[in-house]
Amino acid sequence: MARNIEIKAKVDDVAFCLKEALELSGLPGQEIVQEDYFFNCSNGRLKLRVLSEDRGELIFYNRADQKGPKTSEYHISLTGEPDNLKRLLERSYGVKGVVKKTRQLFLAGRTRIHIDHVEDLGDFLEFEVVLAENEDSDIGEAEAGRLMEQFNISDHQLISHAYVDLLIDQQKKDCSGNEPS
Repeated sequence: MARNIEIKAKVDDVAFCLKEALELSGLPGQEIVQEDYFFNCSNGRLKLRVLSEDRGELIFYNRADQKGPKTSEYHISLTGEPDNLKRLLERSYGVKGVVKKTRQLFLAGRTRIHIDHVEDLGDFLEFEVVLAENEDSDIGEAEAGRLMEQFNISDHQLISHAYVDLLIDQQKKDCSGNEPS
């Protein structure tokens, strides 16, 4: 299974992040509109990323819910029939939640830099440092740490959970008027 080191952070200054990402990659970012359907899954996370009516990616991943650089193991399968696959997975597993976002994707060496605007949540920055097959995760964590410094990401901005979890927590809070437990 492929692996990367990932961080996710809430950001206020998107313009600064875009400037830094452009400087690192040397190329303008690619804008990608994504709709991610997360399905109930007993281990890890399973999502269908719909990119267009005839293009999608089924993604399984497993990573710890912790702040800061963390290892993510993932597998991606492409589909030309995302709506058909979505119906099949909905009936088989049930939908846990849906995340709608607009992503600016920059590539800097082996690192994918995502500047995401997530509907109902706000703006985020993600780094995914892709690891070689037998590469020690400490090397990728150090690289992610350097990027955090360059983008002025502090510990209080780091997010431990997936966007879908944040949306579910927000919905619980909205329904109860209290913070989720």
